[in-house]
Amino acid sequence: MSPRRRSASGYRGVCERPNGGFYAEIRSGDLRLRLGTYDTAHEAVRAFDAAAWRLGRPRRQMNFQDVHTLQQALDVAPPPRVNSAQDRAEHTARQRRLLVAQEDERVMAEWRRRHPEDVAYEQDYWARRREEDTRRRREERLDRRRQKALASAQADIVNAGGRSFFTEEDERWFDIWLSTSDDTNDDDDGADDWSDWD
Repeated sequence: MSPRRRSASGYRGVCERPNGGFYAEIRSGDLRLRLGTYDTAHEAVRAFDAAAWRLGRPRRQMNFQDVHTLQQALDVAPPPRVNSAQDRAEHTARQRRLLVAQEDERVMAEWRRRHPEDVAYEQDYWARRREEDTRRRREERLDRRRQKALASAQADIVNAGGRSFFTEEDERWFDIWLSTSDDTNDDDDGADDWSDWD
């Protein structure tokens, strides 16, 4: 995973809120771990770096390079804001999600190491799906172009004083407004198309 670019606050994983506070979060694939809102950017950054250490992130993905161990990161991180039973429950849930994310990343790395043939099969499967999807979209676009060309030809015949084989209420007249843009190119990996796949 490539490192995320730094936000407008100047720090990775931290953004400034309109109320002047600083919000920190870590993203890892589909996981979005909210670390909370802090009074200063420095506190938010230290919280981000401590969580990054716990997730086993490389040091280059952290904001400060002066911390060399997880314990040092925890020592300089601000204490969690635990004020009520609800805050404690939320904090516990965040810690649990962090541990689950750590274990999930560890297990997936181990699975990839032990089953390279499954990894290759999965990559081949998604490559085939992208190819099939691209082919399907191209066929649909070609079909839309044919429908639009037919409707346009019928409109030209009518405009020239001739008679169309479309009836007045024929829905094929609406094909004149079909989009036939070429939104599929050879470099398209179809990544956006899989986000809503069921």
